[in-house]
Amino acid sequence: MEDREKFKKAAEAIKNAKAVVITAGAGMGVDSGLPDFRGDKGFWKAYPLYERLGISFVEAANPAHFAFDPAFGWGFYGHRASLYRETAPHAGFQLLLDWIGRFGLDYFVATSNVDGHFQKAGFSGEKIYEVHGSIHYLQCLTPCSEEIWENNESIPVDHSTMRAQYIPKCPRCGAAARPNILMFGDFSWLSGRTDRQGARFRDFLHRHQEDRMAVIEIGAGTAVPTIRRLSEHLGSRRGATVIRINPREPQIGFPHLSLACGALEGLRGIDSFLEGKT
Repeated sequence: MEDREKFKKAAEAIKNAKAVVITAGAGMGVDSGLPDFRGDKGFWKAYPLYERLGISFVEAANPAHFAFDPAFGWGFYGHRASLYRETAPHAGFQLLLDWIGRFGLDYFVATSNVDGHFQKAGFSGEKIYEVHGSIHYLQCLTPCSEEIWENNESIPVDHSTMRAQYIPKCPRCGAAARPNILMFGDFSWLSGRTDRQGARFRDFLHRHQEDRMAVIEIGAGTAVPTIRRLSEHLGSRRGATVIRINPREPQIGFPHLSLACGALEGLRGIDSFLEGKT
């Protein structure tokens, strides 16, 4: 099937749906200018110092750093928090919101991204499930309680060493705070905020269990397959169509749709048929 026909069929699936689930991985942020951490080469391209130190993404994204060397742990996450705050979500986010409004779609977002860009783009926080947490929330490293609070910290980072010059502290016990993100080999992540989001997502799915549903998966790879598996699970529901947008790993079985392109290109391609421009 040619791309043009796939875009057309994707547009038809969205127009005929009553509800839409947007499932998004790291590839969703690439068109906004965010780094692609796919494999060590992608990570090292964004953070060359870690290549010189021989540190992989998995090793950098490890909560042990906050316990043994919090300045190093916050060097990586402090830089990322600033980057996500300073970067504007690309135009594809607005296209999705436009479709939701134009076709009267109920929606939910399920994402492995921790950047908060769906909220920043205007999606309701009550309709977002951040399966790995968010960099915009903090918790105690220990943790001394179940408290999760907003990350209003400004964390300067020495880019020559990737070490933070300020360490956020837990307001209860004074220990180092950490991002409320599920990291690799995590031993202290508090899942309460994400669990509440997940409960709202399950309620949404229950309400629409008999309805036609479009699942728009964007930039979700196989290295950490959480989002792809969720999309495929949703695609097994009666009346559901998965639209997979992925430039490197677009494969998905019939009757679902595979678009081998980036996020913005794919969304614009679909939009051209929704607008009746082609």
